[in-house]
Parts: sequence; structure tokens; C-alpha cells
Amino acid sequence: MHVRRTRGAGQRLAFSLSLVAALIAGTLVLAGCGGPKSSAATVQNCGTSRTAANVPVEVEIYRGTVSCSAAMAVERSYASAIKNGDAPGNGGGGPVTVSGWTCQGYSTPELLKTGDTSKCARKGTEILAVLKASQG
Repeated sequence: MHVRRTRGAGQRLAFSLSLVAALIAGTLVLAGCGGPKSSAATVQNCGTSRTAANVPVEVEIYRGTVSCSAAMAVERSYASAIKNGDAPGNGGGGPVTVSGWTCQGYSTPELLKTGDTSKCARKGTEILAVLKASQG
């Protein structure tokens, strides 16, 4: 027995497959829009600084607008405040105010997960200190 297709069935199948492909592509595009960090195009790397424990970190402007020289100065001042014991809490874990910025270190589990060592924030602008990848 021979099964005969009509032209209409083939066109409906092609349309259905096209619709499914478009939905999958749209889902993939939307999936790339979320997430904890901004896209690499919006994060500005300002250079290397050091934590209070002399560990090298990359200073990034994660959100908002501030000059790199100001971001680096805030990070240096934050490290200095930690070294001087100006941070409240056990081991300097509490927030520190530096030139109007509120800075605080991340917990060890968060640091191990993200590489972020600390964040300084002011009026929606955020500066991150990120553990540098080893240059083995």
C-alpha cells in the first residue's frame, strides 16, 4: 500500500518545524540575557591592586560610572582601612565607609564560588575586586 501525502501536510510540517526552531532560538537568546554579572562589554577592568593581605586582585567597575583612577583609589583606601583595623567585625568583615563608598569583603565560600573578594558601592555604582587567575 502506498501512502500519499498532500502538499498541504508537507507545508504544515515545514511551518511547524520553522516555528519550533524560532522558539528554541528565542529561548537561547533570552537565556543569555540574565545572570549575576553584567556582560563583558559593560564591565571595565581598571588594573591590578592588592588586598590588605597583599593578594593581587583585578579592580573592575561592575555597574555604573566612575573613573578608573577613582576606583583604584577607593580599593587602595579600603585595603588600607582593613590593614589599620578600621573595619568592624571579626577579622574586619563588617562594612567600611571609604570616601562615601561602602566597602565590604565577601565570605570565603562566595569568594571561592565567584572570585570576587570585595565590593565597594555608592549610589548604584559598584566596584569589584576580583581574585586574579594564577599566571602559572
